[in-house]
Amino acid sequence: MPIATVNPATGETLRTFAAYGPEEVERRLAAADAAYRTYRTTGYADRARLLKEAASLLARDAEDVARTMTIEMGKTRTAAQAEVAKCVKAMRWYAAHAERLLADRRPDEADIRDSGAESARVHYRPLGPVLAVMPWNFPLWQVMRFAAPALMAGNVGLLKHASNVPQTALYLERLFTEAGYPQGCFQTLLVPADAIEGILRDPRVAAATLTGSEPAGRAVASVAGDEVKPTVLELGGSDPYLVLPSADVARAARTAVTARVQNNGQSCIAAKRFIVHDEVYDAFAGAFTDGMRALRVGDPMRESTDVGPLSTERGRADLEELVDDALRRGATALCGAQRPEGEALEHGWYYAPTVLAEVTDAMRIHREEAFGPVATLYRVGGLDEAVALANDTPFGLSSNVWTSDEADVERCVRDLEAGGVYVNGMTASHPALPFGGVKRSGYGRELAGEGI
Repeated sequence: MPIATVNPATGETLRTFAAYGPEEVERRLAAADAAYRTYRTTGYADRARLLKEAASLLARDAEDVARTMTIEMGKTRTAAQAEVAKCVKAMRWYAAHAERLLADRRPDEADIRDSGAESARVHYRPLGPVLAVMPWNFPLWQVMRFAAPALMAGNVGLLKHASNVPQTALYLERLFTEAGYPQGCFQTLLVPADAIEGILRDPRVAAATLTGSEPAGRAVASVAGDEVKPTVLELGGSDPYLVLPSADVARAARTAVTARVQNNGQSCIAAKRFIVHDEVYDAFAGAFTDGMRALRVGDPMRESTDVGPLSTERGRADLEELVDDALRRGATALCGAQRPEGEALEHGWYYAPTVLAEVTDAMRIHREEAFGPVATLYRVGGLDEAVALANDTPFGLSSNVWTSDEADVERCVRDLEAGGVYVNGMTASHPALPFGGVKRSGYGRELAGEGI
């Protein structure tokens, strides 16, 4: 994939960038190593001052940054503005809480007396330069949820961003530089994917974090394991959305539309599989399909647009393959299942919001993540069947359950194989809550105290 800004709404290549050569990569690795040796000794007050300044600068640049994200990957302007605000919030949260989260901890003296020591303390120390391999779908937020805690912990960052969001990646480097961080504390590496292994194997790189596809996670984890370097992986999901008999069905259906098509449907934590009890299936399916059908697909720069284009032409083709496979094997399209019509949409990578019913385990979409505005509907007869179906996936990032029965809630919290269970609402990430998955959705946690 070339390092380039290609507008998904038009298919037009707006700007291309040359990849950094070995000499430039070496220069940047040396700068990161040198910066870490001094930055690691700074106090929390100094780190917080820098991060708060970066947050203020990002707030200042909000409109320009939002526009760049929309042009590079197609998210609606409204969603891009919200993403900037979320990053500012997270930066300020870590600036305020990092010192408390990383404070020294002293074990009870009675517990360590037989060790021969009179006292002991647990002290958190930074690791060094951290390599972040980040995706295009939330080009600012995914980076900031690594960068804010890493910098507050005394580490320095090396960002290898997705090749289709280079301008966002370069802005991030400028942001931290303008905020006053020492040279080398946060750098963007404009390199192709095949350069990652060499960078990760460099002894100056201490750890890695990756958000992306399962194959990308396997590759990075394999190299990091060979080098005995810690990693955090977030590898996507196929999140279930359970609607049980005691649910507020109308509200569940309205929220389901947003939960599925957030970020044009290209979100790891978007609800994708809608598992509905037979008693409320017809009411939910009708309201949900009506809501999906009513969404306005179009230019992501317009405030009236609900769903913009997919980020790449290949991404749309992959989604179409999953839908076509399901239809060939007996699924029913309640809406969508095609490219939307209209002269204004013919050059962009648009796909109509889609609801598929009568989905079975013989279909690829039952097992694979649909990264776009496509929902699958399942009818179940009881909670046992709902939980079993929810867990019938290699992924386990997040989950949603709609019910007013506390026993149902506790059962789902206990038995759903996911990193989070959201009750009567849609999955969201927040600085104060740990975020991550189980199974093939990855390991480790970002955000909150666990993240730092």
